[in-house]
Amino acid sequence: MKNAEGKVIYVGKAANLKNRIRSYFSDASSRMDAKTGVLVKHIADFETVVTASETEALILESNLIKRYRPRYNVILKDDKRYPSLRMDLSEAYPNLTVVRKPKKDGALYFGPYASAGAVKQTLKMIHRVFKLRKCRSPQVKPRSRPCLNYQIGACLAPCCFHVDQQEYGKIVHEVRMFLQGRTPDLIRWIRAEMKEAADSQDYETAAQLRDKVYALEKTLEKQVAVTTDFVDRDVFAVERSPEKAVVMLLKVRNGYLQGMRDFLIKDAISEDAEILGAVIKQYYEQNPAVPGEVLTHTPPRDRGLYASWLSEMRGRKAVLHTPVRGEKRRLVEMAVQNARQRLQALTEEENSAAHLLGGLEKRLGLDRYPRRIECVDNSGLSGTDLVAGLVVFEDGVPKKSLYRHYRIQGVSAQDDYACMREVLFRRFSSDTGEEKDISLPDLLMVDGGKGQLNIALAVIDELGLSGRFGVIGIAKKDEAKGEPEDKIYLPGRANPVNFQQHTGQLHLLQRIRDEAHRRAVSFHRKRRSSRSLHSALDDIAGIGPRRKAVLLQHYGSIEAIAAAPVEELAGLSGMTRKAAQSIQSGLSGQ
Repeated sequence: MKNAEGKVIYVGKAANLKNRIRSYFSDASSRMDAKTGVLVKHIADFETVVTASETEALILESNLIKRYRPRYNVILKDDKRYPSLRMDLSEAYPNLTVVRKPKKDGALYFGPYASAGAVKQTLKMIHRVFKLRKCRSPQVKPRSRPCLNYQIGACLAPCCFHVDQQEYGKIVHEVRMFLQGRTPDLIRWIRAEMKEAADSQDYETAAQLRDKVYALEKTLEKQVAVTTDFVDRDVFAVERSPEKAVVMLLKVRNGYLQGMRDFLIKDAISEDAEILGAVIKQYYEQNPAVPGEVLTHTPPRDRGLYASWLSEMRGRKAVLHTPVRGEKRRLVEMAVQNARQRLQALTEEENSAAHLLGGLEKRLGLDRYPRRIECVDNSGLSGTDLVAGLVVFEDGVPKKSLYRHYRIQGVSAQDDYACMREVLFRRFSSDTGEEKDISLPDLLMVDGGKGQLNIALAVIDELGLSGRFGVIGIAKKDEAKGEPEDKIYLPGRANPVNFQQHTGQLHLLQRIRDEAHRRAVSFHRKRRSSRSLHSALDDIAGIGPRRKAVLLQHYGSIEAIAAAPVEELAGLSGMTRKAAQSIQSGLSGQ
């Protein structure tokens, strides 16, 4: 569906296209949900694509939504790939690696996990309890001596010693059971081994197994048993307010609650069924580890189609179900309760931010509510690699997709005023037209005192943007002078603003300033590091990273490469006579 400008505003699918389109414009339109009513007002044209099956339509719908990102479709803002653990059983000595994009390569994948921290915690537990190989390389690389993990008894060191693959395979099996949520079964199995070792008077082995059981039981105590049928399932529920919705996901493995994730849907004007369907589709596209059951608190639209698609993703049957009683219904209610609490917390955070921003508007005497705040900071060292960072906060939270960094081009020495002038010109000189007003901030903050503030005001006046947004300067307090707080300077005012009774407002501005400083310093370090790694070989045509590595590994220095004859250079792996001649010519001055 397109608007009058030809922009795609909604993508949908229908088994019966005629009936679906008619539903938008029939007399029943008065009973439409809020989203459909708003959507219909903007529809000016339709474009249709016929597919061979409903499953193809589902996939095409997803691809078009990703391509056009229509205004009235449900799109997950948090669409990044979450980490999983990978284990390749085809290797002689498998290990665990962290990946964000599972592939159909025959390896085992566990997850996805809610955060990188959750993965690290899981790996820490595994590495403490199981003597699995710890090195990150997919293949065992021979070493002259084992690492510290072997010394402390945490690894068998197949990189240095012969390790029986059957013995190592037993460790791999235990790790698999642990990651699959079968910890109770694993404990029973190890207990049986411990008894057998004790009966045969192998007390050292029995003691090691006892310690392993103890560690696993401690881990199990932290997990919450939510069902008695020990089935893997994901549980989805949605809770909403007039402005937004939260979809909560509970991950249950082998009857234990392993983690939760929530998805925030802003401008949630779609009905719950459509929101759930969209979240399920987008989530399992990114994380194809589909469990045997997917429970929802309300049936998604086209439930049968989604169930078929999930089964196809899983490789065997997957059930999509909305329970009405029993343990499964209690799981759904738990998801609803957690979604409600998360929505309430988000609302309180927004209200708190709105209170702070409203207070800033009054305290700084701004002409408009500072919903969007931008901050600029410069960074450099002795006049080299001069850069600047710009950060954007909207409604009190960082908008990282709008962050920018700049390489200072027109300043030869470390002149902070000149750097600030160049960056602000580059930031605002393309935004002076009326059609660009949407990109202007409500408040611009520059890191520095009155001098930086005056430079900013001069640039804005020169570009004809005076009065279009507020401008302030922020400077660190001088502890030697006994100053109690960082200083906020306003145009035309000699003394800084006093925030002593409103520290929350000042802390927000400090947080934005610190983020701009972090951005600028990080980019400066990256530039400086890149320059330090640059060599004369990088300026020679035909010499890429691979040839450069071969040359440096063989000769050890640029001087030795420059002294080498052409025939010797041409004989190296991956080299040609033409490339060798280019090197000799390019390094003739070395």
